[in-house]
Amino acid sequence: MAHLGSSQRLTGRMVVVVLCLVLIPVLVYVIANSVTTDYTTGFFGRTGNDAARLKAWFASVILVLVGVQLFLALWMYRKIPALGRPTKAVRRTHRTIGFTAFALSVPVAAHCIQAYGVELHMGSRAALHTLAGCFFYGAFAAKVLVVRSRHLPGWALPVAGGLVALTLATIWYSAGLWVFNNYSVPGLH
Repeated sequence: MAHLGSSQRLTGRMVVVVLCLVLIPVLVYVIANSVTTDYTTGFFGRTGNDAARLKAWFASVILVLVGVQLFLALWMYRKIPALGRPTKAVRRTHRTIGFTAFALSVPVAAHCIQAYGVELHMGSRAALHTLAGCFFYGAFAAKVLVVRSRHLPGWALPVAGGLVALTLATIWYSAGLWVFNNYSVPGLH
């Protein structure tokens, strides 16, 4: 049996990462689209505008955590020379914050799916939010795979991490800011 060459292994790993970016969002979309929505679904005991406001706060906390995680990643990869060499605590904190942000996103996403499902016909804001919400979990899975692989190109991790951060910023803009800005955001209707 022939052994795979390093370029074949690299190609295989990249295919798996790309499949995560495509298949997981499609799976989340299919699940969300198959749910019978119920706008009265509660979020930690709150419904309607109160649930939306609480989710906006969750999303804001998640966005701040991702900002801290980005800062720690820049430190870990020595892009902030003034901070010196990162300690093991920096790496552990980065992982803990990532896990916390992900864990906080799950009840928000579950509520969105149960209450609203897929809303592509409700205007550009809802469509963007729906698609970004589906894409987030694929981007997150791809980033985890990239982090775990020592054999992917150096550009793969910043691209994967950037996709996660950009997707979360889009989710926050299209929902969190929308709620805090009296159900309006520039550029989206």
